[in-house]
Amino acid sequence: MDTDVLIVGAGPTGLALGIDLARQGVDALVVEKAEALFPGSRGKGIQPRTMEVFDDLGVLDAIRAAGGDYPVGMIWQDGERVGEHRMFDSAGTSEDSPYGEPWMVPQWRTQEVLFARLEELGGEVAFGREVVGLDQDDAGVTVRFATGPDLRARYLVAADGGRSAVRRALGIGMTGETVDPNPLLVADVRISGLDRDNWHVFPPRGEGDGFLAICPLAGTDVFQVVAQFPEGTEVDLSLDGIRKVVAARSHLAPEDVTELRWASDFRPRAALADRFRSGHVFLAGDAAHVHSPAGGQGLNTSVQDAYNLGWKLGAVLRAGAPAALLDTYEEERRPIAAHMLGLSTSVHRGETRRGEATRQLGLGYRDSSLTEETRAAGGQVRAGDRAPDGKLGDVRLFDAFRGPHWTLVAVGVETPRELPESVHVVSGEEQPSYGRGLFLVRPDGYVGWAGETPVGLQEYVAAGF
Repeated sequence: MDTDVLIVGAGPTGLALGIDLARQGVDALVVEKAEALFPGSRGKGIQPRTMEVFDDLGVLDAIRAAGGDYPVGMIWQDGERVGEHRMFDSAGTSEDSPYGEPWMVPQWRTQEVLFARLEELGGEVAFGREVVGLDQDDAGVTVRFATGPDLRARYLVAADGGRSAVRRALGIGMTGETVDPNPLLVADVRISGLDRDNWHVFPPRGEGDGFLAICPLAGTDVFQVVAQFPEGTEVDLSLDGIRKVVAARSHLAPEDVTELRWASDFRPRAALADRFRSGHVFLAGDAAHVHSPAGGQGLNTSVQDAYNLGWKLGAVLRAGAPAALLDTYEEERRPIAAHMLGLSTSVHRGETRRGEATRQLGLGYRDSSLTEETRAAGGQVRAGDRAPDGKLGDVRLFDAFRGPHWTLVAVGVETPRELPESVHVVSGEEQPSYGRGLFLVRPDGYVGWAGETPVGLQEYVAAGF
């Protein structure tokens, strides 16, 4: 084997997975078709649950330094400001949820932060390696590239986007729909004569026109331009083309758009892979599910795919967990992806506000085969739920969870005497978010087992999860 895990794609999904595996000591290599990291702003919203993931992966401070809060929307008409528009329902922070609002970071900056962390941990990205085919056997996967030698890995993770070459090579289909037939332009530009205090929105001026939105990208001097066009339009991605759109739909002059850094066009769609696994190969991120950009769910769902798969690969490859543990990746993540696709589509069509659901703090795995709730009545937190933050005694729980280990949270209950070294214990007499009981928290921050007493805990741990 050349490596234990070969990750195809150096986007947020592949880089986050590389970080998670590197910190567990798993031999992994990220390969990327392009010669450099993705240059555009595309997925710019980091939801609160992903901020918690980034806290655990050791990149939160850098992500916070790289971005900023979302600005208030400003509606323009005929060159005049006519009113504010709140892009999402506001929510404050709390002890159990320290990150209350989405955080804006252009995707290219998020990837730079993740790439730097991967290198810090000894990980590597091989650029210019385009996958053209693969073969599987009982031991692993052999991957062929357009240039350079084949590579052999025990497991392959396809994180190579919506047009995934790996997914096509496997023959896995995607089922989906066009969310909106009207094409969208997305571009990163420099603009003069427009303040950076608001997300500027220019509604359609007449029938057949599309909207224009110009958002200052936090942590940069660049704006993201988004423009909608009628179905069938051939979108001009040149600097002159973008100048014409901005001038036609706003009070700005063409020359106010001074520089074009990146541009793309797409038709919003929603699609879900028929399977997330084939033998030794897993699909993650856009290779497994493609979202409308509305509501900022695509990048976040994708990073959490990596977070779910990372600890499981590490447990199998380094901790001797049964290989059947990997079956739970598709079991847990595909229903979540399907749910988030529906949410993204609903937000795009104006049926759902950006708010509590889009923050992704309420997602969990109560129905997973890894979840065991032994209490008849349950409590505030049940097995399968996200494990909240908060203080237990003198310990902050997120500090106790940080790292690729299991954590037993004991609230007002005596802890078992014999537990593996891989299970860290934090105990205290009272924790309002949890209530009384024992809560075994997985490496990805979800409660795997919960009980009023230790009865059944040893058996759960002995199963090798």
